[in-house]
Amino acid sequence: MRRTIIILCTTVGLAGCNQPAEQPANKAAAANTTAPKKAGFCFFKPEETKGWKAAVDAKGNITVTGKAHVKDSRYVAQFGETEIEGSKATLPLTIAQNSGTYGATDDWWDVKAAIPANPALQSVTVMCGPKSIAELPLKKG
Repeated sequence: MRRTIIILCTTVGLAGCNQPAEQPANKAAAANTTAPKKAGFCFFKPEETKGWKAAVDAKGNITVTGKAHVKDSRYVAQFGETEIEGSKATLPLTIAQNSGTYGATDDWWDVKAAIPANPALQSVTVMCGPKSIAELPLKKG
Protein backbone atom coordinates (compact mmCIF):
# COMPACT_ATOMS: atom_id res chain seq x y z
CA MET A 1 0.00 0.00 0.00
CA ARG A 2 2.77 2.39 0.91
CA ARG A 3 4.59 1.69 -2.32
CA THR A 4 1.39 2.37 -4.33
CA ILE A 5 0.96 5.77 -2.68
CA ILE A 6 4.59 6.71 -3.41
CA ILE A 7 4.24 5.69 -7.08
CA LEU A 8 0.96 7.59 -7.37
CA CYS A 9 2.45 10.76 -5.85
CA THR A 10 5.51 10.53 -8.10
CA THR A 11 3.36 10.11 -11.20
CA VAL A 12 1.19 13.10 -10.30
CA GLY A 13 4.27 15.21 -9.54
CA LEU A 14 5.92 14.35 -12.87
CA ALA A 15 2.71 14.99 -14.80
CA GLY A 16 2.59 18.52 -13.36
CA CYS A 17 6.12 19.26 -14.64
CA ASN A 18 4.96 19.21 -18.26
CA GLN A 19 2.29 21.94 -17.92
CA PRO A 20 4.43 25.12 -18.00
CA ALA A 21 5.84 24.08 -21.40
CA GLU A 22 2.32 23.89 -22.84
CA GLN A 23 1.05 27.23 -21.53
CA PRO A 24 2.84 29.55 -24.01
CA ALA A 25 1.49 27.48 -26.89
CA ASN A 26 -2.02 27.72 -25.46
CA LYS A 27 -1.70 31.50 -25.01
CA ALA A 28 -0.47 31.91 -28.59
CA ALA A 29 -3.37 29.84 -29.91
CA ALA A 30 -5.85 31.85 -27.85
CA ALA A 31 -4.38 35.15 -29.11
CA ASN A 32 -4.78 34.08 -32.75
CA THR A 33 -8.48 33.29 -32.37
CA THR A 34 -10.66 36.35 -32.13
CA ALA A 35 -14.24 36.14 -31.04
CA PRO A 36 -16.73 37.79 -33.38
CA LYS A 37 -17.42 41.33 -32.25
CA LYS A 38 -20.85 41.77 -30.71
CA ALA A 39 -22.80 44.79 -31.91
CA GLY A 40 -23.60 47.33 -29.22
CA PHE A 41 -27.02 48.59 -28.20
CA CYS A 42 -28.74 51.29 -30.27
CA PHE A 43 -29.88 54.18 -28.05
CA PHE A 44 -31.53 56.14 -30.88
CA LYS A 45 -34.79 55.86 -32.83
CA PRO A 46 -34.55 56.56 -36.59
CA GLU A 47 -36.06 60.05 -36.15
CA GLU A 48 -33.43 60.91 -33.51
CA THR A 49 -30.50 61.11 -35.95
CA LYS A 50 -30.03 63.38 -38.96
CA GLY A 51 -27.67 65.33 -41.19
CA TRP A 52 -24.93 62.75 -41.77
CA LYS A 53 -22.10 63.98 -44.01
CA ALA A 54 -18.61 62.81 -44.84
CA ALA A 55 -16.04 65.20 -46.29
CA VAL A 56 -12.50 64.59 -47.53
CA ASP A 57 -10.01 67.45 -47.22
CA ALA A 58 -7.04 68.19 -49.51
CA LYS A 59 -4.73 65.93 -47.46
CA GLY A 60 -7.18 63.00 -47.63
CA ASN A 61 -8.36 63.21 -44.01
CA ILE A 62 -12.05 62.38 -43.55
CA THR A 63 -14.48 64.26 -41.31
CA VAL A 64 -17.85 62.71 -40.49
CA THR A 65 -20.57 64.92 -38.97
CA GLY A 66 -24.21 64.60 -37.98
CA LYS A 67 -26.70 65.19 -35.18
CA ALA A 68 -28.26 62.91 -32.60
CA HIS A 69 -31.06 63.61 -30.14
CA VAL A 70 -30.63 62.64 -26.47
CA LYS A 71 -33.61 63.51 -24.25
CA ASP A 72 -31.68 63.33 -20.98
CA SER A 73 -29.04 66.09 -20.77
CA ARG A 74 -26.98 63.96 -18.38
CA TYR A 75 -25.85 62.11 -21.52
CA VAL A 76 -24.18 63.17 -24.74
CA ALA A 77 -24.21 61.54 -28.20
CA GLN A 78 -20.79 60.59 -29.54
CA PHE A 79 -18.97 58.26 -31.91
CA GLY A 80 -17.17 55.18 -30.66
CA GLU A 81 -13.88 53.91 -32.06
CA THR A 82 -13.53 53.84 -35.85
CA GLU A 83 -13.16 50.41 -37.42
CA ILE A 84 -11.58 50.11 -40.87
CA GLU A 85 -11.94 46.99 -42.97
CA GLY A 86 -10.82 47.11 -46.59
CA SER A 87 -12.42 50.06 -48.35
CA LYS A 88 -15.04 50.71 -45.65
CA ALA A 89 -14.85 52.59 -42.35
CA THR A 90 -17.48 52.05 -39.65
CA LEU A 91 -18.35 54.52 -36.89
CA PRO A 92 -20.59 53.34 -34.03
CA LEU A 93 -22.96 55.98 -32.62
CA THR A 94 -23.44 55.74 -28.87
CA ILE A 95 -24.00 57.82 -25.75
CA ALA A 96 -21.74 58.70 -22.84
CA GLN A 97 -22.09 60.63 -19.63
CA ASN A 98 -22.15 64.41 -20.15
CA SER A 99 -19.10 65.78 -18.36
CA GLY A 100 -20.05 69.38 -19.14
CA THR A 101 -22.41 71.64 -17.23
CA TYR A 102 -24.69 72.37 -20.20
CA GLY A 103 -26.92 70.32 -22.48
CA ALA A 104 -27.31 70.68 -26.23
CA THR A 105 -29.77 73.10 -27.83
CA ASP A 106 -33.15 71.31 -28.01
CA ASP A 107 -31.26 68.15 -26.93
CA TRP A 108 -29.65 67.74 -30.42
CA TRP A 109 -25.93 66.98 -30.06
CA ASP A 110 -23.44 67.68 -32.84
CA VAL A 111 -21.48 64.50 -33.46
CA LYS A 112 -18.12 64.64 -35.24
CA ALA A 113 -15.30 62.20 -35.99
CA ALA A 114 -12.01 62.50 -37.84
CA ILE A 115 -10.47 59.59 -39.74
CA PRO A 116 -6.82 59.89 -40.82
CA ALA A 117 -6.08 59.83 -44.55
CA ASN A 118 -6.44 56.38 -46.09
CA PRO A 119 -6.53 56.22 -49.90
CA ALA A 120 -8.23 52.79 -49.83
CA LEU A 121 -11.38 54.08 -48.11
CA GLN A 122 -14.40 54.51 -50.37
CA SER A 123 -17.25 54.79 -47.85
CA VAL A 124 -18.10 55.40 -44.21
CA THR A 125 -21.00 53.70 -42.45
CA VAL A 126 -22.57 55.16 -39.31
CA MET A 127 -23.88 52.30 -37.16
CA CYS A 128 -26.37 52.34 -34.30
CA GLY A 129 -25.98 48.97 -32.60
CA PRO A 130 -26.38 46.33 -35.34
CA LYS A 131 -28.22 48.75 -37.70
CA SER A 132 -26.69 50.95 -40.37
CA ILE A 133 -28.19 54.44 -40.12
CA ALA A 134 -26.08 56.18 -42.79
CA GLU A 135 -23.99 54.97 -45.71
CA LEU A 136 -21.73 57.83 -46.80
CA PRO A 137 -19.73 57.54 -50.05
CA LEU A 138 -16.42 59.40 -50.14
CA LYS A 139 -15.83 61.76 -53.04
CA LYS A 140 -12.14 62.42 -53.42
CA GLY A 141 -10.43 65.21 -55.19
